[in-house]
Amino acid sequence: MAYLHMSKRGTNFLDLWIRDNVPETVGADVTTVSELTYKLFADAKAVGISSAEIEEDTVSAYNTILDAIVHNDPGLVE
Repeated sequence: MAYLHMSKRGTNFLDLWIRDNVPETVGADVTTVSELTYKLFADAKAVGISSAEIEEDTVSAYNTILDAIVHNDPGLVE
């Protein structure tokens, strides 16, 4: 298995997580985005990925989730 830089591993996790956990019909309200961000970090921790790893490349997982909802784009922009 090739070595992945820690931030790349976090970014890949975030991308897949958004695709699997942010429904296209969800609204972009503060509570929903906060709950999704909390769930993201809990799910990441369960597989050994820290919140710092996820936010190394994204700066803000909250904003990334919000952008995915607002733009109805389940996944990170390339």
